[in-house]
Amino acid sequence: MGGNNYLFAGSESGGESVAILYSLIQTCQLNGVNSEVYLANVIMIRIQYHQNAKIEELLPHHWKPLEIQAQAA
Repeated sequence: MGGNNYLFAGSESGGESVAILYSLIQTCQLNGVNSEVYLANVIMIRIQYHQNAKIEELLPHHWKPLEIQAQAA
């Protein structure tokens, strides 16, 4: 997706942030995860309470909606 799109990211760090976001969205698509639901769940709810040592559990290929986790427990 990059190319000329990164010219308007505002700064080098802005471009890096956009690249990370694009990577997360693409990884969601490759794993059959709704990227909008995933990002809303992880960014708005889970990340603030999740342990840093277990951050890989929040990656799209490990992520499960809360309803599925509650039923599995």
